[in-house]
Amino acid sequence: MNLTLAKLIGVAVLTAVVPSYTAMAQTGHQGQHDTNYQGHSLAVPSPTAGPHGGSVRQANGVQFETVVTQGGIQLFIYDRAGQPVAADQGRGVASLQVAGNAKRYRYGLLPDGKGGLTAPVNLSKIAGRQIELDVQLVGISGVTGRVAFQEVASIPPSESQLAEAAIARQKICPVSGKPLGSMGQPVAVDVSGGRVYVCCAGCAGVVKADPAKYAAGRPEITVTSATEADAALIKRQAKCPVMDESLGSMGQPIKVTVGDKPIFLCCKGCIKKIQAEPAKYLAMVYGDAPPAQATTKSAWSVPAGREEVRANVFKVTAADSQFIEAQKRCPVMDEPLDAMGGPYKVNAAGRAIYICCPGCAKKITAEPQKYLDILAKQGVNAPVLQSKLAATAVPAGGQEVRAGVFKATAADAQFIEAQKRCPVMDEPLDAMGGPYKVNAAGKAIYICCPGCAKKIAAEPQKYLNILAKQGVNAPLLR
Repeated sequence: MNLTLAKLIGVAVLTAVVPSYTAMAQTGHQGQHDTNYQGHSLAVPSPTAGPHGGSVRQANGVQFETVVTQGGIQLFIYDRAGQPVAADQGRGVASLQVAGNAKRYRYGLLPDGKGGLTAPVNLSKIAGRQIELDVQLVGISGVTGRVAFQEVASIPPSESQLAEAAIARQKICPVSGKPLGSMGQPVAVDVSGGRVYVCCAGCAGVVKADPAKYAAGRPEITVTSATEADAALIKRQAKCPVMDESLGSMGQPIKVTVGDKPIFLCCKGCIKKIQAEPAKYLAMVYGDAPPAQATTKSAWSVPAGREEVRANVFKVTAADSQFIEAQKRCPVMDEPLDAMGGPYKVNAAGRAIYICCPGCAKKITAEPQKYLDILAKQGVNAPVLQSKLAATAVPAGGQEVRAGVFKATAADAQFIEAQKRCPVMDEPLDAMGGPYKVNAAGKAIYICCPGCAKKIAAEPQKYLNILAKQGVNAPLLR
């Protein structure tokens, strides 16, 4: 089976999607919902857990249990009393479709020699993904004609996949504060009925000695003012990892201790950044990050498009060719972009995602960041969509408080009201003496303090993109 599928971790569920026989009898529905038609018998959905952990339903007095695992599909058959019925003469077909993928894969169900039917197939690559099964059976003892029913299931994850997902969620060691994986394979420690991962065997002993303290799986983070005893550490660190400002340039440094590791900051506004992403800033200060992933190229921009085939969906032009070549496949259907009449271009939070058909646009519009993340994992940085409306211009400003940084004036009022928050610190623009105005690639971005200007000067497009995702179109600087 040639499936290119994400490794998502889920809980195994089996849910009937066939209409209830009782409901049909009450409403008098006919046609395709009849339980008997043209010699076919449609399974009645009253699913319960079977002896093998699958979903059990009845058809003409016979019960069918469906079990889906990473090793394939199994069917077990029972009589009305729940006694096993041999399926030695039975045959069938299971048609499998992965949610979000148009393709269907057919597998033959044959006797397993133990009284059931089986389709042995490796489904480990779609662990956690939801699938739909259409099952058709013939030759079942006690049943006249063909039996047909449907199932919706998720392939249960393996222990290693569950561990991999848990490590990815936890990210850092609760004892040392180091990124999990930075000191080799993380070590699992069972704590209070749960499981916590640490960076090394030494930390495992610490957790076992005080399990209540580390049960949450996150390092303890404390905030204090730096003292004279910290002078040597402050001198060694030199700069704030959040703002890249010299420590002491904005008053007494703030000391944030993550686990047993101190990080010094230039101001209180940086504290919440450390609390939100401790592993990121520990790596910046101490340099013990896990192996870096390949970086993507800087985002380019591309016109939105003139011919709109559906709301928010455009036909591509020659300007899109390099981005289509880079993306190659639709992130919704995992099909080549030209497989279904495409490629088309859809607006995903201000960026262009290319899709194989207009039908995929709804999913991207509902969850743009999800599909941008899928592309990012593939090394694709979606280009910024150029606005169809030109940005309004604003004067650069009279009083320059620092190179490229201006005090705001009355002309900036409407843009300050539209932006509201600093894209660097995510603070209100007046939280730290602002707002100030900074030149970001010829556009005006408003910031809460002059210290934020360095970040924007280094990556202007990054912060313009942050504002674009919030619906803010930065004005041009005159």
